Amino acid sequence: MKQEQIVIIGGGAAGFFAAINVALLNPHYQVTILEKGKTGLQKVKISGGGRCNITHANFEPVSLTENYPRGEKELLGPFHQFMTGDTMAWFEERGVALKIEEDGRIFPVSNSSQTIIDCFLKEAEALKINVQYSQNVTNIEALNDCKGFEVTTKNATYTANKLLIATGSSVKFWKLLENLGHTVIQPVPSLFTFNIQDDRIADIPGVVVQNVHAVVANANLHTEGPLLITHVGLSGPAILKLSAFGALELAASAYNFDLEINFVKQSYEECLNNLKELKQQLAKKTVVKMAQMEVPKRLWRKLVLAANILETDKWADLNKGQLEKLASQLTKSVFQVTGKSTFKDEFVTAGGVDLKEVNFRRFESRLFKNLFFAGEVLNIDAITGGYNFQNAWTGAYIAAKSM
Repeated sequence: MKQEQIVIIGGGAAGFFAAINVALLNPHYQVTILEKGKTGLQKVKISGGGRCNITHANFEPVSLTENYPRGEKELLGPFHQFMTGDTMAWFEERGVALKIEEDGRIFPVSNSSQTIIDCFLKEAEALKINVQYSQNVTNIEALNDCKGFEVTTKNATYTANKLLIATGSSVKFWKLLENLGHTVIQPVPSLFTFNIQDDRIADIPGVVVQNVHAVVANANLHTEGPLLITHVGLSGPAILKLSAFGALELAASAYNFDLEINFVKQSYEECLNNLKELKQQLAKKTVVKMAQMEVPKRLWRKLVLAANILETDKWADLNKGQLEKLASQLTKSVFQVTGKSTFKDEFVTAGGVDLKEVNFRRFESRLFKNLFFAGEVLNIDAITGGYNFQNAWTGAYIAAKSM
C-alpha cells in the first residue's frame, strides 16, 4: 500500500502539535515538518517570559471564545471538540506537570518553556516524524484532481497528499496563499502597548494599578483590569486587551487617540464625596504623602500635583475646585496616545486567511480539498493569557484528526 504523505509547513506550536497527533492517530502516515528556521518552536520558547503560557483556566467553550476579537464565532464548535481541559490532559499524559496561577494562566510546573519544547521533540523523534529545518518554502502548487500538493523549497521539492499550513503571522507566506487563490485579510498589529508622553506618568515606570477602567474616546472600546506604567507609556492586561479588540480601529487612527482612565473604578460623584470625607478625616495630613483609594503612592503624588494641589497642602487646605480636579484626575484622566510598541517578542497580528474560506469542522480549506490550516495563519487572534496557544492546539488537533 502506498504510504500517505502528510506535509506540515511551519515548525512552531501548531505545526508540531498537528504532526504529533497525525502520527499518533495513524502511525502508517509519513509526516514531514518543513521549518524555515535553523530550529523550531521559537515562539514557544519566548512565550510567557520564557515559561510558556500554554493555555488559560477557562473551561466553558462559550466563555473561552469571548477572548478572541477575531474567531469568536468560528471557534465555538472546535472548542467543544478540543479545549483547555483536553490540552492539559494531553501534556500531563506525557509527563508535563502543569499549574494554574492566580490569574488563570497555565504554565508547566518547571516554569520553563524548554519543558514543552523537549516534550514535542521527544514525541516527534519517537514517532519518526521527519523534521526538516532551513526549508524556506518558495511555492505551493495544487496537483490536478485534488490529488495533493507540490511544495517547493529553496533546496528540495515535496509531494503531499495532504498539506497543513501552520506558518503563523508570516506576511511572506500569506502572499503564497494569495497566489494559490485564498483571500488574506491584511494584517495589522494586535497586543501592543500605548506610547504616551505625559507628566502624570513620567518617571514612574513599573507602577501597577491593579484594577482600572479604560476607554478609547470616540470608539466603542473599553476594558477593565491591571494597568502598568512603562518608560514609554502604558501597558498591562487592560491595555493589551484594548489593543487586541481595537486592533483595526486603532490602526485606522494611525495610533493617535485619546484614552480615558478611571484609576479607582468609582464614579466622579462617588469619588468626590469620598474626597470630601477624607478632607474631614485627614485634615492635618499632607495630601501628597498618603495615597488613598488603593492608588499606588508614586502615581497618587503625580495625580495630586496635576490637580493643582501643592506639595505642602494639607487636606484641610483644599478648596472645592481642588477636590473636583482631584476627583477628575482619579476617575477620568485623559491621556493622548501617540503611537504603539510591540508587546515584548510575542508579536501577534489581526489578519490572515479569511475565515469564510475555512471549514472549521475540519480546519480545511473550502477552496482546496486536503489543504488544512492551524494557528495564527488564520485571521484569528486573542488577548494575552494563553489563548493564542489554545487556538493553535485546538486547530492543530482537529486538522490532525481530519487528515
